[in-house]
Amino acid sequence: MTMLLIGQGDPELESRLSDELDAINQSAIASDDETPFSIRLTDDGGVLLGGITGWTWGGCGGITSLWLESEQRGQGLGSRLLIAAEDEIRRRGCDRAVVATMSFQAPGFYRRHGYQEVGRTPDMPDGTAKHHFYKRLSAVDPADSVNS
Repeated sequence: MTMLLIGQGDPELESRLSDELDAINQSAIASDDETPFSIRLTDDGGVLLGGITGWTWGGCGGITSLWLESEQRGQGLGSRLLIAAEDEIRRRGCDRAVVATMSFQAPGFYRRHGYQEVGRTPDMPDGTAKHHFYKRLSAVDPADSVNS
C-alpha cells in the first residue's frame, strides 16, 4: 500500500528530489557542468550589505537571488552586483542569462539592464505576478570586468 505523508518543510525530501531531478536532467542534456556562484557585497569590516547567487549550466547562467540592504539601494550597487554576475557567467563560457522576479521586486531593474521579459505568472499572492527574463550576453572583455 502507498501513502502520502503531508508535512511542513522537509530538507531531506528537498535534497533527494533535487538529486533525482538532476540525474534526469543530466541524462537528457549533454551538459553536466552545472556550477553555482555567489558574489558578496561587504563593507570594510566584512558586514554583509548585499549579494547575488546563481548558477551556470550548458552555456546558460541563472540569477537565483539578488539582495541589498534597504540603506544600500539606489546607489548603483545592485547594478554592480548584476554586472559582476554577468561577467562571471561569461567567464564560464556562457552567452545567455535568465532570472525571475516578483512584480513588487525588480522587473524594471532587469529591463534597464537589457533583460527581455519572456513570460509572466499571474495571480500570485496579493495580485502580484512573477516575471521571467532572458538576456543574450556579449563576449567577455577582460578590460570591462568589474573588480570584486
